[in-house]
Amino acid sequence: MSRVNADRIEANLAPTASKTGPYCDARDRIPEAYLHELAAGAGAEMEAATPEQWLWRGRHVKVVDGSSFTMADTVENQGEYPQVATQAPGAGFPIARFVAVMSLALGTVLDAAIAPYQGKLTGEHALLRQLLHCLNVGDVVLGDAYYGSYFLIATLLAGGVDCVFQMNGCRDVDFRRGKRLGRRDHLVSWLKPKRPSWMTVEEYAQFPKTIEVRESEFIVDVVGCRSSNIIVVSTLLNEKKYTISDLSALYRRRWVAEINLRTLKTTMKMEYIRCQSPEMVRKDFWAHILAYNLIRKLMAQAALGAGRQPWEISFKGAVQNLAAFRNLWLFSNIDPAKVMRHLLNAISQQIVGHRPNRHEPRAQKRRPKQYPFLTVRRALM
Repeated sequence: MSRVNADRIEANLAPTASKTGPYCDARDRIPEAYLHELAAGAGAEMEAATPEQWLWRGRHVKVVDGSSFTMADTVENQGEYPQVATQAPGAGFPIARFVAVMSLALGTVLDAAIAPYQGKLTGEHALLRQLLHCLNVGDVVLGDAYYGSYFLIATLLAGGVDCVFQMNGCRDVDFRRGKRLGRRDHLVSWLKPKRPSWMTVEEYAQFPKTIEVRESEFIVDVVGCRSSNIIVVSTLLNEKKYTISDLSALYRRRWVAEINLRTLKTTMKMEYIRCQSPEMVRKDFWAHILAYNLIRKLMAQAALGAGRQPWEISFKGAVQNLAAFRNLWLFSNIDPAKVMRHLLNAISQQIVGHRPNRHEPRAQKRRPKQYPFLTVRRALM
């Protein structure tokens, strides 16, 4: 409210009352489903309009990954999203898990599912099953080793969707078996495993007894580090159309999902949501996703006009330019189309350097204050 009043004074308007109650009441009246629809709709609309030159071999690639966020420590939030069970009561924060389906080309969030951090049907596989509507025939799903399961791959195949996942460490890989496609590259049939406890007998019977997948191994060389061998499982079975080099380059781009989630939680400040109730927490979550997608839209427009790729442009730079141009839209007499042209030009110049295999240790230089940690409820301490 203080910022709104500062803007009104700058525009020679009388300031309004600085009470935040009416603002909070208005925010409370916005339906949660409406914010969800706006956020997901913005991402889906952009993905459908992705230019051909930004696609991977003419196909839409969608990255899946999960993360978590904390929220204000209130009784209501603890009831729906309890803190980690190993923490003492009152010493932790309510925590929620979410899984997002993101566009590899644009970085937008197509949709997401939220659940408590622990409990039945709160894992990433269960949340991803709520997001299968984001996947269309001909899409390629990209994910880490957590998603390389028989039932998920079979479900995607039934929907006409291909996938590239890192091989789960629990599964043995023997390149002497199956149909050899090349060195450390073969086709093999996976047998249907036993029925998991969460699946009904009827659902289990609908899955095929075997599925044919491609297992490929490639070496990742990083200067100054030991080479690592990565094994991926995919349903891109044509080795001539999709070479092992293609799979290697595609899987290495999976790291984009980690960068996008970091951007959401750090740059967009979604790591901790201050709302006092679960419903308002979810509204705040979808407002973050909506703002994130709209900024990605500006980046895509800037990239298209400058002949660049969207992932070459800095998200942080786009946010800073948008904040700098904000009052030109609100209170200046300049043609909005002219302001937009200058804004897109400024965003297109915020280029992220090409830094392959860059590694930055998670270490802080500035020392924190030496306060003791809270181990019991604050009131009790």
